[in-house]
Amino acid sequence: MGLTTAMFTALSGLNANQFRIDTIGNNVANVNTTAFRGSRATFENQFSLTLSAGTAPGATGGGTNPSQIGLGTVLGSVQRNFQPGSIEPTGVPTDMAIEGEGFFISRTPTVDQGFTRDGTFALNADNTLVTADGYQVQGYGVDDDFNVIPAVLTDLEIPLGMLTSARATRGANLDGNLNANGTVATQGTILYSQALEEGPGSAATENTLLTNLYDPATPANPLFAVDDVITLTSVRKGGRQVPETTLTVTATSTLGDVLTFLQNAVGINQDANAPGTPGLRVSTAAPPTEGTIIIEGNAGEENALAIELSAIRSSNANFTTPFQFTEQQAANGESVFTSFIAYDSLGTPVQVNMTMTLEEKTNTGTTWRFYAESHDDTDASPVLGDTGTLTFDNDGKLVAVTNEAIQIDRDNTGALDPLQITLDFSTVTSLTTLDSTLVMTTQDGYGTGSLTNFSVGTDGILTGTFSNGLTRQLGQVALATFTNPEGLVSGVNNLFYVGPNSGQPVITPPETLGAGRVVGGALELSNVDLTREFIGLMTASTGFSASGRVLSTSNELLNELLLIAR
Repeated sequence: MGLTTAMFTALSGLNANQFRIDTIGNNVANVNTTAFRGSRATFENQFSLTLSAGTAPGATGGGTNPSQIGLGTVLGSVQRNFQPGSIEPTGVPTDMAIEGEGFFISRTPTVDQGFTRDGTFALNADNTLVTADGYQVQGYGVDDDFNVIPAVLTDLEIPLGMLTSARATRGANLDGNLNANGTVATQGTILYSQALEEGPGSAATENTLLTNLYDPATPANPLFAVDDVITLTSVRKGGRQVPETTLTVTATSTLGDVLTFLQNAVGINQDANAPGTPGLRVSTAAPPTEGTIIIEGNAGEENALAIELSAIRSSNANFTTPFQFTEQQAANGESVFTSFIAYDSLGTPVQVNMTMTLEEKTNTGTTWRFYAESHDDTDASPVLGDTGTLTFDNDGKLVAVTNEAIQIDRDNTGALDPLQITLDFSTVTSLTTLDSTLVMTTQDGYGTGSLTNFSVGTDGILTGTFSNGLTRQLGQVALATFTNPEGLVSGVNNLFYVGPNSGQPVITPPETLGAGRVVGGALELSNVDLTREFIGLMTASTGFSASGRVLSTSNELLNELLLIAR
């Protein structure tokens, strides 16, 4: 058996070292493969020819050791090195790397799940996140409110330029301090017009036709004719200019229509709980003189009304300034004004104006009344329902609120109607300060915007940035961990698959249950160490050459044996 056995033993050495060279060649070839995991070949000795099993020590002898002749080597295993590779920043938002344990999950055409460390992702024509080979990357999606839906895997979509967002405002938070040391608001502005007549000699009423309305100072002609345009240009409320508006005179237009026109312009709240008797009316008995237009505004200096001579104009050449209002009473009382933008369900901005006035001071605290209005309300009047109140205790802390929900009509706009907003005053105080302040700090609606960019966080959350400045969650990358990742079966395209000894995948968000964190805009490099591979290549080639020498020596000896036989 001797020489022939030696030849086969040498052959096993050739085969084993060839496997090692193959493994090293694969490692070197993939030294620049993204997230590649290098392997190493390990050898084991083959079975041995046992000449003697040895003997145990006895009374007369010390025993003998076994006598065995080895019959070569065999490939024991090819072990994959799962130590992490270095992470290289790329700046590409779709690139991702894993720092720590775990694998990205992809859906392939042949199996439901493939696993990879290669984060060279891109967006396909459907704006779905895919691997370099077009396999869909799996993760957790979001609901209509952009909240991540946990535990349910789906294809991750990032619809840049296509996804638009808009949401109606449902709540607004207001903050500030209301000066408890101010003067209680007890009265609003009262304005009187000149006395007006219905035809010469009779006091005007709300039913008087505008084409039959006269100023006693100029009785020759009526103040208006059909098709005249009345323009409200510079009426001020609390020092703020009221939006310009017009009224066209028709054959049936009455003085009552003018009152409605002015009411809708200045937005006087006629809530019965408000101080005074706010509103517009025509005097029917003295004082003042019958036929006089009376305008009574809401209490508080920020509700003060100012209508100058030129504030209401007419296209009638004879009477360009038909009404002359004089102030009979000034508005008084501590008050503060604020304005904020809300959004309807289509993302249309809606401006809300709010005035807060000091209503009452008692031994138990203070009470403030607020007035809300919006000229974007589709009703003729900008007034948003009845007034509301805020009650504060002796420490200036809010204890009660009434009518905190306001409704803005959006009839025939295509948006949800009405737009209801709940006002949160929980952080407002009523302490003694020099000035009252009130601001809207946050509101939960937003206007229309399209998705322009995105980024990925360490927790795998994909955050989208919209053109309206909004940021929202678009999904979350999922990671899979294994009890024995070396038991995974390697496939093509940098993918691994579940193997008999890998265990089942544990799929979680990053940074949970042992999963690593995601690094956006970066890729993991191969973990192949070229220096070690070259050393292994030298030792493997030496082993291969040495086994070949044993083979050639055995052949020479066999030839010598054949010569003896001749």
